[in-house]
Amino acid sequence: MEELMQRLERAVTSLEEMSVTMRASSSMANGNCVNGIDGGQSMEVFDVLLKGPLSDYLNYSRAIGSEVEKHAEMVNEALQTQRAFLQMAFTHQEPAQTELQDLLKPISDHIQNIQSFRERNRGSPLFNHLSAVSESIPALGWVAVSQKPELYVKEMNDAATFYTNRVLKDYKETDRCHVNWVHSYLSIWTEMQSFIKQHHTTGLVWSKTGPIAPASLLDSSLMPSAPCLPTPPPPPGPPPIFTEDDSKPQTGNATPQHSALFAQLNQGMGITKGLKHVSDEQKTHKNPNLRSPASPVKNKDPQPVSSPKAAAQKRPPLLELEGKKWRVENFEQTHDLVIEETELKQVVYVFGCNNSTLKVKGKINSIIVDNCKKLGLVFENAVGIVEIINSRAIQLQVLGTVPTISINKTEGCQVYLSKAALSCDIVSAKSSEMNILIPVGEDDYREFPIPEQFKTVWDGSKLVTEPSEIAG
Repeated sequence: MEELMQRLERAVTSLEEMSVTMRASSSMANGNCVNGIDGGQSMEVFDVLLKGPLSDYLNYSRAIGSEVEKHAEMVNEALQTQRAFLQMAFTHQEPAQTELQDLLKPISDHIQNIQSFRERNRGSPLFNHLSAVSESIPALGWVAVSQKPELYVKEMNDAATFYTNRVLKDYKETDRCHVNWVHSYLSIWTEMQSFIKQHHTTGLVWSKTGPIAPASLLDSSLMPSAPCLPTPPPPPGPPPIFTEDDSKPQTGNATPQHSALFAQLNQGMGITKGLKHVSDEQKTHKNPNLRSPASPVKNKDPQPVSSPKAAAQKRPPLLELEGKKWRVENFEQTHDLVIEETELKQVVYVFGCNNSTLKVKGKINSIIVDNCKKLGLVFENAVGIVEIINSRAIQLQVLGTVPTISINKTEGCQVYLSKAALSCDIVSAKSSEMNILIPVGEDDYREFPIPEQFKTVWDGSKLVTEPSEIAG
């Protein structure tokens, strides 16, 4: 029955798209196009995306509930803001780069809020759902990409598959709602690619005849509510500040400067317009007297510059139980960290700890190590996943059992397994210098590297992938 309903939904969506296409042909035949693009028809296509994949995604998210539902409402709000931005571009001329950055800021803020929500809920059992959305949401930045923006959206969508595959693995046999959630969410970006290919192949199309775009997208006249979609709640309060490691890949991790970066990169040759012209009389290589010693020019009010990373390192270390989550944060040169009174329902979240050692006694639900360097982690038993992410030079020792160890975006990871943990699954992605040490005898270990390079061949019926000989 459920399969039949899905087919009917797809059929209705196809009919709506055919209707939109027929209206587009009629509109162009009557000469109602602006700059070769019919703005009204383009917005109708975008609304089909909102009414179809987005609506399905919202419905499945509400059925799952909890953090997934809240996250979905934030995604809904972000897409409504992008709709308002597109509507404005169809009726206004492109503004100067500085004004364009201001117009893109609301979209950039949505991206940041959605990703911060994931960071604040790392202990959630639905963390894979949140991560899939956070890794792909920078796709909204396509409006500032001038060369093949649909490929940019595809890259962001691909970044979500590591986590959506986890969701499918966990729920494929137990709860079909989560499987449908994955398909509906990924289809949002698939439909977005089709929309871009059809209307914005070489970048966002602006009107050439309308007025210059206003200074702010927050103008109420430019923020129409999308049809048939509920009004989302306001975004959550300010997120906590997290430090991003220098080694963290940039793909799929938008920063607050996301829109500003896009705007700068897409100026092309126009990026030199702000440079001051230097006359021959001012050139030092033509006027040696200008190279004589002189007092340096100083700012009127010199201010010490402190980077966000330096400021974050000054935060006090923390080891405390918050609800069901042990928080271990910001420790430096500390090798006697111990968590003793643990319960099966508790999780451990280790963040921003450098050159330190942590021991976790008893049986714990799961452990996450995020953004750490030269950290040693020793634990007895975990009934869920132990995950290493965005870290460097990690040493992990299992004294008891653990079902799964995940290594993601990490450089250098040594995993010492116990005899009882030899059957655990080890999942790795975007990581290097990983070694698994297997116990041999009483106090000796044998080291096995995890391959980083693979070879894939077509055997006539399917793709076959195996470690390459170079990778060992």
